[in-house]
Amino acid sequence: MPLYLPDFHAGQTFTTPGHTVTESEVYQFANLTNDNNEVHTNAEFAKNTRYGQRIVHGMFGASLCLGLIARTGVFEGSAVALLGIDQWKFTAPVFIGDTVTCTVEILSVRPTSSGEYGVLERQLTLRKQTGEVVQQGRMDLLVLSEPLAASTE
Repeated sequence: MPLYLPDFHAGQTFTTPGHTVTESEVYQFANLTNDNNEVHTNAEFAKNTRYGQRIVHGMFGASLCLGLIARTGVFEGSAVALLGIDQWKFTAPVFIGDTVTCTVEILSVRPTSSGEYGVLERQLTLRKQTGEVVQQGRMDLLVLSEPLAASTE
């Protein structure tokens, strides 16, 4: 069940279910984005890098945040638009086989001038199974103030 603008308040947090990143997903992401850097796709090459193994694309992690948040249902039906990605940091690598979760903290809530929508300033934090923060930053969201009226047609 989605939440609407009046349901949110600063300091509120939501934690998503976990997701284990697979080798297949890394290859699919590489194919979709045409980012075939060997640090992601070549196990032998990656053995000689600073991490000693393949790392998951950074933007795949950021995208996973959005997908994991969708699984909570909190914003499904009330979200209008992602307003931007700001101050995003990649603080540690994600490896194939890691399980990640995303925490959303509502920093502030404000209505737009029309009152029909509102802006949620959100801090997102992606963690792996060890609790280590691997990515974090802002992803602000435009949400509906209330459910849309049902069509009578």
